[in-house]
Amino acid sequence: MTSLEVRNLTKRYRGLDVVNHVNFTISAGEITGYLGPNGSGKSTTVKMLTGLVEPTSGEILFNGRDVRRDLIGFKRRLGYVPEEAHVYPSLTGLEYLQLIGRLRGLSERIVNEKARDLLNLFSLYIRRHSPLASYSKGMRQRVLISGAILHDPDVLIFDEPLSGLDISSVLLFKHLVAELAERGKIILYISHVLEVVEKICAKVIIIYKGRIMAENSVGELRDLMHLPSLEEIFTQLVEQENMEEVARDIADVIRSV
Repeated sequence: MTSLEVRNLTKRYRGLDVVNHVNFTISAGEITGYLGPNGSGKSTTVKMLTGLVEPTSGEILFNGRDVRRDLIGFKRRLGYVPEEAHVYPSLTGLEYLQLIGRLRGLSERIVNEKARDLLNLFSLYIRRHSPLASYSKGMRQRVLISGAILHDPDVLIFDEPLSGLDISSVLLFKHLVAELAERGKIILYISHVLEVVEKICAKVIIIYKGRIMAENSVGELRDLMHLPSLEEIFTQLVEQENMEEVARDIADVIRSV
């Protein structure tokens, strides 16, 4: 069965393990949420998974094989929407997707068909010849999502993919992710929007200070921790401060003369 497995993955910077012996497995057809506060090790994990950063130790296995044996081959089967993505502003939406398709090795016919179809389905076809510099943030995000899925990858990593999307696009994306999982894709979903993670993810992994604090379905975590929501589970596991007290203190500060 197709799977992505992480074994004892560690990244050390200046003597500090920012990712510390992390282990998890994502199977085909599974949407897994990867959660943690800023600085917890999420981004570093993603950089190692995508080959942007070399692990200090540990393994990343795709279908039981270490991806470092054929990193280029693994990247061909990977689709990635980064949290902070940069596009070529002078390219049009159509040109950008054509470029991505060619870099992915797709034939010219397939590239053109898929690029036009995706732009149409994401309600961008009318702007296909407009430069990306003229697109709104949400429009650029839809182009980036299109580029990530254009080559039909087996593994998809979405890092804050809803950023800038309007309500209609958010609803479409939720349905898209569910459909991709139904078709056997391996999906890692990184987000701070816990309500969305709770609705679409079969399993969640919570990382804090480089270590995995929990890995289970939301329902099983609720039962284990006797808490009603993912937000409360997350808060209990990783937040050390009383947020209500901090909020009151902030309100007091801005009120004071």
